[in-house]
Amino acid sequence: MKIGIVCYPTFGGSGVVATELGKALAEKGHRIHFITYSQPVRLDFFSENISYHEVTAATYALFDYVPYESALTSKLVDVARYEKLDILHVHYAIPHASVAYMAKKILATHGINLPVVTTLHGTDITLVGRDSSYEPVVTFAINHSDGVTAVSESLRRDTFANFKIENEIEVIHNFIDLRRFNKQPKDHFRKAIAPNGEKLLVHTSNFRAVKRVHDVVNVFDRVRNSIKSKLLLIGDGPERHNIEQLVRDLELGDDVRFLGKQEMIEEILSIGDLFIMPSETESFGLAALEAMACQVPVISADSGGMPELNVHGVTGYLSKVGDVENMAKHAIEILGNEEVLAKFKQNALARAKEFDIKVIMPQYEAYYQRIIEQTFASKSCR
Repeated sequence: MKIGIVCYPTFGGSGVVATELGKALAEKGHRIHFITYSQPVRLDFFSENISYHEVTAATYALFDYVPYESALTSKLVDVARYEKLDILHVHYAIPHASVAYMAKKILATHGINLPVVTTLHGTDITLVGRDSSYEPVVTFAINHSDGVTAVSESLRRDTFANFKIENEIEVIHNFIDLRRFNKQPKDHFRKAIAPNGEKLLVHTSNFRAVKRVHDVVNVFDRVRNSIKSKLLLIGDGPERHNIEQLVRDLELGDDVRFLGKQEMIEEILSIGDLFIMPSETESFGLAALEAMACQVPVISADSGGMPELNVHGVTGYLSKVGDVENMAKHAIEILGNEEVLAKFKQNALARAKEFDIKVIMPQYEAYYQRIIEQTFASKSCR
């Protein structure tokens, strides 16, 4: 198949998933065309089956804001016509789903019927999409997509609860490439950070308020009082300054490392003992899955799609959002016994294998084929 993929090219979960999916499909022999405003961060190698089409939007004094949606629409039309795409897969509803609808209508005037699949990733539904400024457009675009997928059952339920959706929504979970995300021999790195055998707690996020990074620090403060440990914070974002101040107020500075944004995150996860994810909402929890693939059990909130990934008492523990005491209790329970810790690590890896890209990608392939067949069957019936 010739597949167009539209996504945000950043470190965010939707962009990562879109890019990794495209790479895996290309490896399988499909022709993949990434269409976005800059090269995706995970698109870090050459493949004869991958093409990248940069969207450029000219600036004029007339516009206060660059009309990116119009430029993206034109680029989609251009790529679809000249690369003869079989299907277009847009990740994150805003603005990609509505742009795809416009491109589809323009292509129809050229006699081209291009099926569009929209994948919902989380905040495009649970946060941004619910804003009254966007809701009518999001609802319309989802209802007029030829196929719609969500990355968790929780997100599917939220979509139907918050929007007047008439379309079907297929759940295809997020995935992991276990060839990249696996426990690597980084003992020298561990000894440098934890020279006295301290346990290592890890958190990674974009440091937005919804991630509740302050809960991570407060959990760690309680764990540290019982078990020698250190905390590695990966990522950056608007809450970074507040978290740094909290670390100082709690006098944890010697035991907390701010590592910033990291591309080779699997190397850091490989030395971790426990991953903390107390988010107020998570559509799926891709960062937790990456940790589990590196044999790191997870302490998380029971929000969103996390219960679909983190099995309570098996791969880690679930607590109510904001219940720092309960999270700390479970963390100490896992870290305080080497046999227990080893068992949780083993279970985390076993669970991660269920979300291997080799398992999930065929679901997308089958879904594409189904949508293509339905699209052209409906056209022939007219």
